[in-house]
Amino acid sequence: MKRMIAMLAGIMICGSLSVWGQDPASKPPQAAPQTGPTYVIGAQDMLLVSVWKETDLTNTLPVRADGMISMPLLNDVQAAGLTPMQLADSISEKLKKYIADPHVTVVVTQMNSKRIYAMGEVQHPGSMNMVPDMTVLQALASAGFTQFANTKGIYVLRNEKGGQRKIPINYKKLVKGEAMDQNLILKPGDTIVVP
Repeated sequence: MKRMIAMLAGIMICGSLSVWGQDPASKPPQAAPQTGPTYVIGAQDMLLVSVWKETDLTNTLPVRADGMISMPLLNDVQAAGLTPMQLADSISEKLKKYIADPHVTVVVTQMNSKRIYAMGEVQHPGSMNMVPDMTVLQALASAGFTQFANTKGIYVLRNEKGGQRKIPINYKKLVKGEAMDQNLILKPGDTIVVP
């Protein structure tokens, strides 16, 4: 019995040492949202602008309501309306006045400009940030239902051609893997209504 207790204590100590020996700073960075090459930056997005070997110029920056970001040396730089690659090229070109051969990377860390809305009998009403190719089912999974939700009456309101279009969603068929054409890929500004 004593031998078993000693052996268990040894295992616990070794396991604790391996956890204690880890450097918390060595954790891998959190994954940034996956934006495709065609993603267009918008107001309120958060960007990581990294200038290789220039730590003073590497920052996480918000895109202001006017579409600009503020950077050391460059002041205001237009970001909204550009892809991350186009913005990186623009910043590189502007930095050539101050740095020989600058290498700039732009990563969208938060896509706050692309929002959808959920309302009605959902647990988390209000706006939510979109992820690329977000579907109705994914949004409903994030919003959740209250106990009073009428899943037969769910619909999406979408702004199209100067008006609103009401798109019915058959939730019961979707979760059964039927009527998958109703699992719409959402667009910024869409509102999911759960009566």
